[in-house]
Amino acid sequence: MSEKIILDVDTGSDDAVAIMTAILSPDIDLVAICTVAGNKDVEKTTENTLRVVETLGADVPVYKGVARPLVKELTPRVPATHRSNTVVDGRIVNVHEDYLDLPPATIKVQDTPAAAFYVDYLRGAPEPVTLVPVGPLTNLALALLMDASIVRNIKRIVIMGGGREVANATPAAEFNVWADAEAAAWVLQSGADILWVPLDATHAAYLTKDDCERLRAINTLESNFAADLVEQRIVVHDARQPLSVRFSAAVHDALAVCAVIDESVLRDVRCVHMDIGLSDYAEGQTIVDPRHEPGPINCSFAFDGDPVRFADMLCEIFTRA
Repeated sequence: MSEKIILDVDTGSDDAVAIMTAILSPDIDLVAICTVAGNKDVEKTTENTLRVVETLGADVPVYKGVARPLVKELTPRVPATHRSNTVVDGRIVNVHEDYLDLPPATIKVQDTPAAAFYVDYLRGAPEPVTLVPVGPLTNLALALLMDASIVRNIKRIVIMGGGREVANATPAAEFNVWADAEAAAWVLQSGADILWVPLDATHAAYLTKDDCERLRAINTLESNFAADLVEQRIVVHDARQPLSVRFSAAVHDALAVCAVIDESVLRDVRCVHMDIGLSDYAEGQTIVDPRHEPGPINCSFAFDGDPVRFADMLCEIFTRA
């Protein structure tokens, strides 16, 4: 039986691969997609989401989410790494372009804001549903602030975010959590069953140029577009943040979707106590308690990922589609 999920995205390149994976997988029943500001402003992330959904001909409603974090912009904060342009062979290559290279969307978002959709849907859901937020957690935090009781109809929250040994926004923090640390803290404290898919796992479960060739060999619109996006990410990774294997890239958000289908794509998943840093240089840090007697267990955290299993899963999903 397929797993009912709601995706929450800030659609750039890896979100697009995640959306396609969720739509194409027979093991996923994609109930809805919510959008949020993150990689780009919410207008762009929403348009990019609509482009992917329409290109695939999917009957999936899209709900536009919030444009700003809960409180972050009200006080001065430690700045994140400046996302400057990457110049390779004289041309600019960005990990996330403003707009995906797909036809402009003609389909529209739903009238209901994303947070209100969460509340309405989860209040009346006939069975618990899995939530897969792969951008900042603002929409979900706002929904939980509106009605904390909706947690009873959340089966699990699989979050792409955080990092123990790896960071990419500040020296301590991953971007999705740093972008709205207060929202991440609200979600973490909600009492839901939470699995974190952090940078430690996504950088380990990389995709390579050979994996892109496997996707191209499938030769569908979706597989070729996924290969284009991954190859673009490889160029940027090699120039700015090389992984353990040359000519490889993390495709963070797609790994979270694959973890819903088969958690064995993650390695070294531990039940831990974790807190979210909210100030100074710890802002947005996912602080996994390392003590011999840690605080109460409040989530699961993947410390590693399986690159072979991840690539095989994507190729299988795109081939079956």
